[in-house]
Amino acid sequence: MVLDTGINYPLPSGHLKPSMCSRPLVVDLDGTLIRSDVLVESGFLYLKSAPLRFYRPLMWLARGGKPALKAGLAESTDVDVSVLPYDPQILDWLKDERKAGRPLILATASHERYAQAIADHLGFFDRIFATTDGVNLSAYRKRDKLVAEFGEKNFDYVGNSHDDIAVWKAAARAYVVNPSSGVERAARKIGNVERVIESRAPTLKIWSKSLRLHQWLKNLLIFLPLLAAHKLDYPDLIAAALLAFLAFGLCASSVYLLNDLLDLEDDRHHPTKRMRPLASGALPLTWGIGLFPVLLVGAFVLTALFLPWRFAAVLVGYYVLTLAYSMYLKRQVMVDVVVLAMLYTIRIVAGTAAIGAHLTFWLLAFSMFIFLSLALVKRYAELHSMKARGLVKTRGRGYVSSDLPLISSLGTAAGYLSVLVLALYIQDGNTAKLYRHAQAIWLACPLLLYWISRTWIVAHRGLMHDDPIVFAARDRVSIAVVALCCLVFWAAT
Repeated sequence: MVLDTGINYPLPSGHLKPSMCSRPLVVDLDGTLIRSDVLVESGFLYLKSAPLRFYRPLMWLARGGKPALKAGLAESTDVDVSVLPYDPQILDWLKDERKAGRPLILATASHERYAQAIADHLGFFDRIFATTDGVNLSAYRKRDKLVAEFGEKNFDYVGNSHDDIAVWKAAARAYVVNPSSGVERAARKIGNVERVIESRAPTLKIWSKSLRLHQWLKNLLIFLPLLAAHKLDYPDLIAAALLAFLAFGLCASSVYLLNDLLDLEDDRHHPTKRMRPLASGALPLTWGIGLFPVLLVGAFVLTALFLPWRFAAVLVGYYVLTLAYSMYLKRQVMVDVVVLAMLYTIRIVAGTAAIGAHLTFWLLAFSMFIFLSLALVKRYAELHSMKARGLVKTRGRGYVSSDLPLISSLGTAAGYLSVLVLALYIQDGNTAKLYRHAQAIWLACPLLLYWISRTWIVAHRGLMHDDPIVFAARDRVSIAVVALCCLVFWAAT
């Protein structure tokens, strides 16, 4: 049997060799065989598919506890087990044990429906024990079930959590996989630990990827109103803009985590998004669930203490719009790119609110058009990649490969319109009050025309990063164009 888990991981050093033991090897699922939790997976899948019925899982839990909750979610959702983040080291070891003739048992607190689907997908388990008929098969219940089936000390057990300690006490040998805090110490006190298996990536790198700190580049737009108003010599306004940047960054990272939790399955079918920490299992889902509200609260506490109420209102609007985008709007053709352009523009509105400045027609119009162009670049790059892989329709989106020419024409038109807005801004009477040599700004127009055209050519050739902002931050030509545009506006003053 050829096993395709759908996720590629770098294998950790060392390899678990098959034993010659004939005792059944019992394997836990959540956090052990897979770097995820089926209950959490099905919960977020349900929330995404039926957000207006969010209360039903709470009702299931109140009426029948965890078994009822798991049964309700199993009936209402369909987790794609083929792309779950299986631990490659554990998979290789289990296949070797199977070849050596050892019985393999899957014992999990997840619902029986998903346990059976996973066993069928992998094809090497002899039996499964799982939550069913109102019994949540975890901790002591799992131990009692295994002892009843095999006898005490007549099986080996592979697990990862505090719930597994009771099972290890009844097992002949204990295998501890990526243990949570304090678990390894408790397991070693039992005295039967055969091996501790660590296959997790470095924490700092994982956290950086999870919070998408590189995406904070977008939040630099908050400083644009400060630059446009020529207020860089006001320390209090600079401080306000810096605090707004930090608050917006915390809020944005919270949104990214929530979006990744809602998009787990779609991301795992994407060629690059499947390597995101939550989708790949490098970051436990429970950590993501715990962190996104903490970041959100931190953003609003910072805002309440140091920033104007107008900025708080903008931040609320950004979060609500982003949540609507994640739950529904991103699956609507063309609505998604307009909303993306709005989310970029909201950062400029937030910067204006933070320093108490007035929004200008020119700045809003320019930002909407240029960011609509960049949003369309993003969709074009995704469709181009999809078409290269022989696919016709995007997963979780409403686009098809034949939309490529239309998206290209709309995107270039939006980009050129942003340059037209800049040209008209130069002729506005108020512009002369801000710049001594306003006509010098004309030099920025050909620079932007060149950059927009080149960006679309790069996308057309299939060389564009999924996110054009990230691409621009790493592209020397783009950095040079931005620097020259800044020089032009400086010379105009």
